[in-house]
Amino acid sequence: MFAVIKTGGKQYKTHEGDVLHIEKLNKKKGQKITFNEVLLIEDDGKAVIGTPLIEEASVKAVVLDNIKDKKIVIFKKKRRKRYKKKAGHRQLLTKIKVEEIVYGKSVSKKETQKPTKEKKSESEPKKKPASKKTTEKKKPQEKSAKKTKKETKKPEKPKKTAASKKKSSDKKTKSRPVEKKKSSSGKKE
Repeated sequence: MFAVIKTGGKQYKTHEGDVLHIEKLNKKKGQKITFNEVLLIEDDGKAVIGTPLIEEASVKAVVLDNIKDKKIVIFKKKRRKRYKKKAGHRQLLTKIKVEEIVYGKSVSKKETQKPTKEKKSESEPKKKPASKKTTEKKKPQEKSAKKTKKETKKPEKPKKTAASKKKSSDKKTKSRPVEKKKSSSGKKE
């Protein structure tokens, strides 16, 4: 029996007891993980393909370690241009061991237990929005106060009069003295 799971944007073929190196997960050594994104399960020659996922399937694993992959060297060069660039990268990985591939009724029982816990947690946040509504009432008042401050801070610009416009146009029309051209004999004309 094997399953194809999706994690970290990649797909992995897993058998029970396999040790895999997958993209880093924020889990500590010894923690158990359940992968619910199962794309395919094959059991005794019968393959079940998800559309895109198989809802009643999961893969259970345990974290063995968080490690770094081999170093990759990135070297860029353009000849005759004095351009060289060298960089390195070590990908962070999580080493896991697949313990069990679950497909069928045993998963659906656990899923029915989870929503009851979630409903309890959902009832608690209903109390919190009441406090948020009181803060929302205060926000429009603060905004109106900010607008009045901005209006008082803006200095008024002096309006341009006809006399000031003439002065600015006089400055723009000033020109440089024109040099007289020399003739071929070397005398100025």
